[in-house]
Amino acid sequence: MIHNIHLIAAARPNFMKIAPLYHALNSQDWCKVSIIHTGQHYDANMSDDIFADLMLPEPHFHLGVGGGTHAHQVGTVMMAYEDICLNVERPDLLIVVGDVNSTAACAQVATKLHIKVAHLEAGLRSGDRLMPEEINRLVTDAICDYLWTPSPDADENLKNEGHPDSRIIRVGDIMMDSYELLSSKIDAENAPAKYGLENQDYGVVTLHRPSNVDDPELLKVLIDGLVENSKKIKLIFAIHPRTRNSLEKNGMWEDFQKHENLILIDPVSYVPFMSLVKSAKIIITDSGGIQEESTYLDIPCLTLRDNTERPITITEGTNKLVKPHELSENVDLVLNGSWVHGTKPKNWDGQTAKRITEIIRKLFNE
Repeated sequence: MIHNIHLIAAARPNFMKIAPLYHALNSQDWCKVSIIHTGQHYDANMSDDIFADLMLPEPHFHLGVGGGTHAHQVGTVMMAYEDICLNVERPDLLIVVGDVNSTAACAQVATKLHIKVAHLEAGLRSGDRLMPEEINRLVTDAICDYLWTPSPDADENLKNEGHPDSRIIRVGDIMMDSYELLSSKIDAENAPAKYGLENQDYGVVTLHRPSNVDDPELLKVLIDGLVENSKKIKLIFAIHPRTRNSLEKNGMWEDFQKHENLILIDPVSYVPFMSLVKSAKIIITDSGGIQEESTYLDIPCLTLRDNTERPITITEGTNKLVKPHELSENVDLVLNGSWVHGTKPKNWDGQTAKRITEIIRKLFNE
């Protein structure tokens, strides 16, 4: 018997996570795997690059949701995915990843249709309910049948919320599978050379969270800090459209481009970006995923946030939460060699997709 499995992806990080799992499952003769692209975050050029990098086929279903408010996105995704389940292809298992609106929306649709749902990256918690992603995590985990976690803290979060042990399985961090899947391409890319950068002689910057870039006063403090620290080490900044729009709207963009050691680039796809990250001396970010990748690669990471849903990157890895006014002193710690090296957490080994495939095989008694 062939079992239908749906993989949901809505944003760039989702594709990173489903790619290793798609390849692992697609090699099995007992299942048929379909990629559902909700289109929550959609850029044609970026999506094409991602599919090519990750050796993925075009999505089997594209919901074409686009932007909008959280309520609009969730409602539109639910209606579109329900139509697929009812009228086109009903899956035997739905796998959702991460914490975007589409994750929670599709999980609700499947649960109400009595379709089994697994959440990959279950149990991550920041403790900050002002973050929409935190609400999505809580809602998704509350209704999923299988909770696949990346780390011990995620296990404990779920147990503390009353989830039974029988639903919780620690599988590891799927992002490390993505890195290993593409490691040869990343090595061959040599992106730093394309920007005149030398190994370990620069830092990589990403900033996109509304809490950082939508407030003009805070944004001014952050970019002033980046300018100041670019005098110590070259910084390459992959600027998210939201961040650039805020800089332009608040009259900061023109001056921000004038600093010699601050290299501003458009967002790039996974392979060139990880080529930049791999050879960097330091990472400055407010992203979630890069906290994991920097820990895996043992690169100091300064995260400009008050909290993180990935505390293991702090307790075992190379990550540290910093306030904007603490940025310069922590950059100095890295540059003078005072940063403590981390370790790779257990099961962050590039074998997560293989473990999940075996779990699913047993679920279907294959």
